[in-house]
Amino acid sequence: MPLSVKTFDTVHEAAAALSAERGSHFCGGGTLVMRAVNEGDTTLSTLVRVKDRSLSQVRASGARFSIGSGVTLAHLLNEKDLSFLHPVVRSIGGPAVRNMGTVGGNLFARAPFGDLTVALLALDAVVSVHGSYGLREMPMEEFLSGRDANRGALVLGVSFERPSSPDAFRYRKVSRVKPKGASVFSIAVNLPNMGGRISGARIAYGAMAPTAIRAKAAERALEGKTLDQTTAAAIAAVAAEGTSPATDSLASAWYRRETIGVHLRRLLLGQAE
Repeated sequence: MPLSVKTFDTVHEAAAALSAERGSHFCGGGTLVMRAVNEGDTTLSTLVRVKDRSLSQVRASGARFSIGSGVTLAHLLNEKDLSFLHPVVRSIGGPAVRNMGTVGGNLFARAPFGDLTVALLALDAVVSVHGSYGLREMPMEEFLSGRDANRGALVLGVSFERPSSPDAFRYRKVSRVKPKGASVFSIAVNLPNMGGRISGARIAYGAMAPTAIRAKAAERALEGKTLDQTTAAAIAAVAAEGTSPATDSLASAWYRRETIGVHLRRLLLGQAE
């Protein structure tokens, strides 16, 4: 099947093109879609690109950040105000991948990839999507639950609040090839603290389900607690609840379920891997 490339000036035109043709896919950095092209994916008929510079901007309004879907991972490393995300970005691929890969593309990366999406889920990010229904903003968790259905829409960007303190946001990636191999799993936590107790904790996993997921049993076990050895042990005991990891060349599903709690406990207590 011949493959065509269409470039538009505005996000509205690009969104309309994506909605109009079933075989259309958006091409930002190309790290995902061009791999599919090279592997002979016959569902692809048109690659849609857009010149709109708003997709390549990082904006801050008070404590809230808005990041365009076309912002590259390398760009994030140049944003000092986003230093809490730098360990996440550095764990993804090498310089060539980070120079091309985009924030929007990472939202569609399948396990064991998509580590930035795990961090954004822990930060309660909101995704802006332009589809046949117009412009819509949805929580990251909702977006991921219908991710395949959203392939016919244009992701404009994500927004989220800065973590409440320097140590509130934490991240760990377990991989066979360090520091940037595919994930055995990844963990991101955001721990707002009120009066010494955790309030509104978010814990997210990568490679523990087909998409990034929240560890809601662990979140409930942490809510209202002080973060100590006893609490961390209780959280580790329920860490695998609600997960559905795959068995692949990196690890078995059994191994992922057995070890996720160990690494979550160490991350919460600030211990080395």
